[in-house]
Amino acid sequence: MGPAFRLLPLAVLLFGGAWPVTKAALTHATPMWFAVGRAGLAAVVAAALLAVLRRLHLPRAADWPSVLALGLLQLGGFFALAHAAVALVPAGRTAIISAVTTYWLIPLSILVLGEKVSALRWVAAAFGLAGVVVLAGPWSVDWTRADMVLGHLMLIGAAGLWSVAIVVTRALPPKSPMLELLPWCFGFGYLFLLPIAMFLEPDGGIQGPSWPIMLYIGLIVAPIGTWCVIEIGRRLPGAVASVAFLLVPAFGVLVSLLWLGEAIGLDMILGGGLIVASVALAARSS
Repeated sequence: MGPAFRLLPLAVLLFGGAWPVTKAALTHATPMWFAVGRAGLAAVVAAALLAVLRRLHLPRAADWPSVLALGLLQLGGFFALAHAAVALVPAGRTAIISAVTTYWLIPLSILVLGEKVSALRWVAAAFGLAGVVVLAGPWSVDWTRADMVLGHLMLIGAAGLWSVAIVVTRALPPKSPMLELLPWCFGFGYLFLLPIAMFLEPDGGIQGPSWPIMLYIGLIVAPIGTWCVIEIGRRLPGAVASVAFLLVPAFGVLVSLLWLGEAIGLDMILGGGLIVASVALAARSS
């Protein structure tokens, strides 16, 4: 198991548990301003840490494609769509669908990066998608509701933006370590999200009860979790990374169920089992 897989448990723990608490925070915060706060706090804490380590510097010329792709697509566009969708779609479903890069990342890796996908990796992807379908339970959604359809389309689009950002960082790898680029990535994400929040939510903001969650997400989950998923996406083949990321929604659903005090049903056991099996197969093929 390579170094990238060793970062996976931390990414799963941080990001999988983030969606339920974000849903709770939106009781006293508006989605876009919460996304702005997340990006802004993460930029500040990442810059402060690098300044203490004396590693804070401007991106080099070869770093800019990754900085812009990650800042505008993954940290800007992804969170704009995902935070808007979490107000329309249950938190568990948000965690599931927004993290399903499989249907974007595998074809992009083949078409853009020229990767070869082995039979075992195709089987792993199929197991993972089957697990996602079981967890998401599309048969239980009222597809006649426009807000539910819009929320799901936003999540699929968010996964697409995340996938494109991963492909850019692999096709045009930065010269600097990704850790040293995080303040700039989050800074561009902040600049992307701020005018959207001002336009869509002129009277919005983050109220008192949501600030502890905002601080947890912005100061811990966003910088550390984002660094983990970026490194995983850069270092693993597209087919393997897309399957590995499925552990995030599986854990997110589990946290949502425990948060709400609900019993774990057969769908959670079966869907989670399929996803774990898919990751095990992907790990064997890497």
